[in-house]
Amino acid sequence: MPSKIVPVIMAGGKGTRLWPLSRSAAPKQFLQFLGDHSLFQKTLQRVSDPQWYTPAVVVTNAEFRFMVAEQARALEAPLSSILLEPIARNTAPALAAAAFAVQREYGDDAIMQVLASDHEIDAGDHYFDCIRIARETARAGKLVTFGIRPTEPATGYGYIETGADLDTGAKTVARFVEKPNRERAEELLASGRYLWNSGMFMLPVGRFLAEILRYAPAVHDAALRAIQDKKHDLDFDRLDEAAFSQAPDISVDYAVFENTADAAVVPSSFSWSDLGSWDSVWAIGEKDEQGNVVGENASVSNTRNSLVLSRDIHLAVHGLEDVAVIASEDAVYVGHLKDSQDVGKIVKKLAMSAKTRPLTETHPTSYRPWGDVSSVLSGERFEVKRLHVTPGRKISLQKHHHRSEHWIVVRGTAEITIGNETRLLHENESVYIPQGVVHRLTNPGKIPLELIEVQTGSYLKDDDTVRLADEFGRT
Repeated sequence: MPSKIVPVIMAGGKGTRLWPLSRSAAPKQFLQFLGDHSLFQKTLQRVSDPQWYTPAVVVTNAEFRFMVAEQARALEAPLSSILLEPIARNTAPALAAAAFAVQREYGDDAIMQVLASDHEIDAGDHYFDCIRIARETARAGKLVTFGIRPTEPATGYGYIETGADLDTGAKTVARFVEKPNRERAEELLASGRYLWNSGMFMLPVGRFLAEILRYAPAVHDAALRAIQDKKHDLDFDRLDEAAFSQAPDISVDYAVFENTADAAVVPSSFSWSDLGSWDSVWAIGEKDEQGNVVGENASVSNTRNSLVLSRDIHLAVHGLEDVAVIASEDAVYVGHLKDSQDVGKIVKKLAMSAKTRPLTETHPTSYRPWGDVSSVLSGERFEVKRLHVTPGRKISLQKHHHRSEHWIVVRGTAEITIGNETRLLHENESVYIPQGVVHRLTNPGKIPLELIEVQTGSYLKDDDTVRLADEFGRT
């Protein structure tokens, strides 16, 4: 029986509850909020001990595949595989596909731990005590979830009613309860029998697949075919779209856990948050004497119990209390902390207008397999961008029908190909790429390459890029 746990990290969500920083094309799991690493990277760090874990399996979608690979690379964290969902089908099909992948690699007796990539967790000694209890309970044939001991009558979480004690230190699951209203949540908290449903699991692979087959056979069969017919693409495994699209859109809670007689829960008191709103970010942040959580690009005066964060511009906040002030490069949110659960309503309103819809989808900074690119200034027939190219990476060999480009090296050394000529460009040097000419940019150095790109022409959208060769398979 394998002694190590196989981590399965779910990283495909596109939530926008932490708008304007989190957007559908750059969701919260890949962003840095209050530290030097993204939530996804922190999740990788929690499963980095080789005495406990094998390399992780990451389940995501094609849109996020390069962010997953690059953020893992930055930590030097090995991955077992990156499974790409061709279409969103909720957690039951995704976990079934991951379980089949783990079964192929490690066998029926493998134990897999399912982790969300966007949770903030204090992974101290108590956390690993809970992991140990869950592992032993899973080895005994139980499907295990982690229940967080509630600290308030929260209405944003589902609840689990605990049953009888098990020998391992876990408990049986009596029932699952949907997200309650405030009055009901207070009743659940007062009873002492209920835990928050964390959405984390410890699963014996063979037993889990057997329960999927029993209670959700359509999910089982679609996931199996999707794994059998998957295509390997660079560092990724693409699940077969025709097969995976046949899976019902259903959560693993509804498909399996609310039906199986083998559900167990580990009561857990470690610090945990799903960071589902700005007030939850404030709750975990390091506070000043007035109870404020203030980011590096912000200053506060006569302000109390507030969250002030900026991704780019400097924010100055005076004379406010219990507010969230959040700035990205192109949008600012201001609201009471207690109302931050309602940010989604604003996002929906913005998405209804063609003028404001892009604010819910993309950032001025977007991530590419070779680095990132930020829009600095745009106007009629011109756009200025800032490019960062990772050492050893190169953009595609490409051309544009409707625009010309100027490149100016700010930091590092660039290897420039224009037509049939290749040469090096150093700091403070520039080059002109005429419209229609084939070109490529490479960072041959050991430090990140930073450039300013000035585009001029009649049409400046990305779909004017014609890729002739690309190491990331995007031609």
